Amino acid sequence: MPDMTHMTGLFDVSGKVACVTGASSGLGRRAATVLANAGASVVGVARRKDELETWHNETEGQTAPVVADLGDRARLDSIVDNICQPFGAPQIIVHAAGINTRQAAHEVTDGGWDITMMLNLTIPFFLSQALVPEMAKAGWGRIINFASLQSTRAFPGGIAYGASKGGVSQLTRAMAEAWSKDGINANAIGPGFFPTELTAAVFGDEDRAARNAAQTCVGRNGRLEDIDGPLLFLSSSASDYVTGQVLMVDGGFTAK
Repeated sequence: MPDMTHMTGLFDVSGKVACVTGASSGLGRRAATVLANAGASVVGVARRKDELETWHNETEGQTAPVVADLGDRARLDSIVDNICQPFGAPQIIVHAAGINTRQAAHEVTDGGWDITMMLNLTIPFFLSQALVPEMAKAGWGRIINFASLQSTRAFPGGIAYGASKGGVSQLTRAMAEAWSKDGINANAIGPGFFPTELTAAVFGDEDRAARNAAQTCVGRNGRLEDIDGPLLFLSSSASDYVTGQVLMVDGGFTAK
């Protein structure tokens, strides 16, 4: 007979310190809120001060805002110091910050390409690299990247974004190979279509949103709460033997 006390504790993140980038809106804000409500002390990182302060003031639990432009790689060391200041070094890091310029191949600029790669791919690696030593000392850590439907599929206007998110899938596997021996598991969530700022244009077109919903196995687009369970699974001891994986939370969009 399974020990039900143990089963309940599998998903427990209370007492953990988490860092969530992109915490001012969308799935990043949802992730930061869920972890705080579940008992983790959460540092939310984002560029927009007002929105980040709103998240901090409205969220129950232990939270701290760190206003930072993750696109400024030269300031990464000071950003890491600010992340560790409120509660100590995090054991959980969620890389939810990102950008999608939605430029067609012939429209892609140097600047658009560079900022897409920086925010979606480069920062998740170097921020993790900076935080991994303390996780390794503790013998436990969780890195959660955000992949995408475009990690495996090509969408119109998504050449830079798709390239970066394809890289996130491989980055996740490489992180797992490098750090899982130290107790640090690296996985990624691959969201389907969720109503966020990045997908405002998609949900603003009712016909397009309906076609996307029809493409899923469950017959609807994502709701923010659909991310809660997968996030807690990958953030907790429930995923002790899961690493290097991309969990598609897409209602079966990629299954069809």
